[in-house]
Amino acid sequence: MICILGGTFDPVHFGHLRAALDVQQALGIPCVHLLPCRTPPHREAPQASPEQRLALLQAVVADEPALAIDSRELQREGPSWMVDTLESLRSERGDEPLCLALGMDAFAGLESWHRWQDIGALCHLVVMQRPGNPWPARGTLAEWVRQRRVEDVNALDGRSGGCIFGVKVTQMDISSTRIRALLAAGRSARYLAPDAVLERIQQEKWYANG
Repeated sequence: MICILGGTFDPVHFGHLRAALDVQQALGIPCVHLLPCRTPPHREAPQASPEQRLALLQAVVADEPALAIDSRELQREGPSWMVDTLESLRSERGDEPLCLALGMDAFAGLESWHRWQDIGALCHLVVMQRPGNPWPARGTLAEWVRQRRVEDVNALDGRSGGCIFGVKVTQMDISSTRIRALLAAGRSARYLAPDAVLERIQQEKWYANG
C-alpha cells in the first residue's frame, strides 16, 4: 500500500511532518510520500520556486525513513490536478492499494476538485482529523462517507481504492503563511519547522523579501 500527502510545502513545517508520521503509523506502511504541488488550482501560487521547495523537503527526508518524496507534479506543466497524479500512480502501481491523505477541510471541499468523483475510484481517501473537525453532516459528501467509510485499516488492503478512512492526527497550530511572515520580518521561525529547513532558508535568503 502506498500513501501520498500533497501540498505546496511553502515551506514545509512540523505540522506537515507530524501529520504525515501519524498517517504512516496509523496505516502501518513503510513511508508516506510527500507530493509537492507545482501549480495549485485552488489557491495562489507558492512564493518559493519548485526547486526551492523540493530542496527543503529533501533536507527533511534525508534522515527520516518514514517519509519520502514524489516530485512528479513539479515536473508537470499546467495546473496540478490530483486526478492526473492518481492516474499516473495507478498506471505504475496496477491494482496496489493507493491512499490519498488530506485534511478534513480539504475533504469538505472535495466537490470543487477537478473530476472529483473519479478520485474516489482511483484511491482510498485517508482523512486527517483534528479536534473540532466533524465529518460532513449533509449533502453528497455525507452520503459518500456513509457508503464508503471503514473503521478497520485492514479494509484498505483488500481493494485498490474506494474507501474513506479517518486518522486522528496531532493538533499543531503552525502554518507556512506564519513562517513566511516571520522570515520576511527578519524574525526567528525556530521550533515551527526543522532546523535543517530553516538553516537552508537562511543560507539562501529565501522568503526574506516577503
